[in-house]
Amino acid sequence: MFAQILKTIMLGVFFSFLMIGTASADSLQMELLKAADKKASGEYVRKRFLALMKKPFDSSIKKKALIIGDSHAQDFVNVVFENGYLKNYQISTRGIPTRCQPSLGVDATQFIDKKDQNFCAKADSLEKAKEQINKANLIILVANWKEWSAKALPKTIANLKLKPQQKLLVVGRKSFGKVSVRSYLRKSETELRNLKNPVDKDQKKINNILKTSLSKEVFIDLQQLVCGSTSSCRVFTSDLKLISFDGGHLTQYGASYVGSILFKKSQLADL
Repeated sequence: MFAQILKTIMLGVFFSFLMIGTASADSLQMELLKAADKKASGEYVRKRFLALMKKPFDSSIKKKALIIGDSHAQDFVNVVFENGYLKNYQISTRGIPTRCQPSLGVDATQFIDKKDQNFCAKADSLEKAKEQINKANLIILVANWKEWSAKALPKTIANLKLKPQQKLLVVGRKSFGKVSVRSYLRKSETELRNLKNPVDKDQKKINNILKTSLSKEVFIDLQQLVCGSTSSCRVFTSDLKLISFDGGHLTQYGASYVGSILFKKSQLADL
């Protein structure tokens, strides 16, 4: 009789674990399918940044933070908000498209594609943002940097003519390699936890330019901090959350994950 009861209990426990495992697998599958919707994921990346675009600083006692750059700067804004960082700052953003690049006092026309030059002339720029930059306590430049703009950054920073009390941070490039969301549906949880992608070929070269030309107080090597490597990067967190939906931009979980690292292990921890 006792043996039968024990057997019944053990079967119940087995099926409970089986159901939990199935529910976990279903949840992971749903999250991956959601991430595969690049339109929705892209809207998530942009939404907060665009809502703060060129927002004037007010006269409150809160310090002022200005985040400038392209879609990687949009990611950075999500990194901030998903973790509740920079609460003591009022935040504004300025958008400079990747094809234009943040630069100041540099003849960018020799580097920007001819087909983009009219577009970039009309787009926002560090020159157009100067008045707001002068009002900010904290300026953060974040971009999918190109080689020319990375090399020009020391000159760009000098031309910003920041005051001693202003703080500048430059966030380096990031890449999670080629992400193939639907192929991950066929992999086991162990495979996903161990999955690493080779990163974009220009990552190491351009981040090295930034690292060697900027001071340690200014440059944040996101790639090294988050990936622990200049050549590869994990695709999932340890709890199986997809970090990037396209290899360059962060999911909501990815923004939370990256933020938890940057604001503990970089100069951002002091803010």
